[in-house]
Amino acid sequence: MVRHNNVVPNQHFKKKWQFNVRTWFNQPARALRRRKARVAKAKSVFPRPTAGKLRPLVHCQTIKYNMKQRLGRGFTLEELKAAGIPKRFAKSIGIAVDYRRKNRSLESLQENTARLKAYKANLVLFPRKGGKPAAGEASEEELKAVVQHTGPIMPAVAATPELELVPAASLAGRGSAFKKLRRARINSRLNGLRKKKAAERAAAEKDQ
Repeated sequence: MVRHNNVVPNQHFKKKWQFNVRTWFNQPARALRRRKARVAKAKSVFPRPTAGKLRPLVHCQTIKYNMKQRLGRGFTLEELKAAGIPKRFAKSIGIAVDYRRKNRSLESLQENTARLKAYKANLVLFPRKGGKPAAGEASEEELKAVVQHTGPIMPAVAATPELELVPAASLAGRGSAFKKLRRARINSRLNGLRKKKAAERAAAEKDQ
């Protein structure tokens, strides 16, 4: 919108348009380079998972997003203690630890504790020293069947609510749902006033 003594916009970009066009002819080469980098990283971190460390499930901030879950920075010391995993040992087996995060609810503590226990149950620990494996370490037969895990580790999956389907014929004689909701809203709003009037009426009858 033109205001005051501003010049009317009349720019044109017809001169040397070829210098203003951006091309991406290197897209196939970059895709190949990224693929080779992923393969090289998988070989360098073998037999550890390619996606990095295990992350906890946390809720997003603010009222708008706090019903959604995402992967957090790391597990709290309380969650590691509940799962029976020392904090120093957790870092060595691919579990992220966050010393600043706190558990604000029992549900999140139980959920992440179960997540740690499930990860620990599927974990295959390579022996630190050759010969006889120590307690909790994998045997030679288990090491032969080890496959490197690719993709995200235990990703955050949003739970889809199940809808109960009711045939329309069964709702025919129940009346209007809008009227029931409206009546319930009126009753909840006038509940205190009605109790007050009933108490005043009872006190007036007792005085008579």
